[in-house]
Formats: sequence, structure tokens, C-alpha cells
Amino acid sequence: MSTQITVLALLTGLLTGALFRFLNVPIPAPPELPGIMGIVGIFIGYKLIDYADIGVDLLDALGL
Repeated sequence: MSTQITVLALLTGLLTGALFRFLNVPIPAPPELPGIMGIVGIFIGYKLIDYADIGVDLLDALGL
């Protein structure tokens, strides 16, 4: 993972969040800590399954 991409993503998020607040538009993300932790949990779960190298190709299982 590139540190430069991570920093750019953080800066983009900060600018976007500031713009949403400046325009008094609700952010398209959970504004409370439990919601944010849910998103973090989804990411960690995804990474754990990726690390374990297990999974099912859903499209292949459906024949698509």
C-alpha cells in the first residue's frame, strides 16, 4: 500500500467533509462513532477473509 495514496485519500476525505459541512449538507456516512466502527469492522472482516484466502465466487456459483 502506498503511503502517498493513503495521504491523498485522507486529504480528499478531509476536503470533502469540510465542503459538506460548509454547504450544510449531511455527510453520506454515519456521523456517529458506532456507525464508523461498523464500517471499520466491515473492512477488517474483508481483510481477514482475504488473508485467510477463503471465499466463494458468487457470480460463478450463480452461473453468471
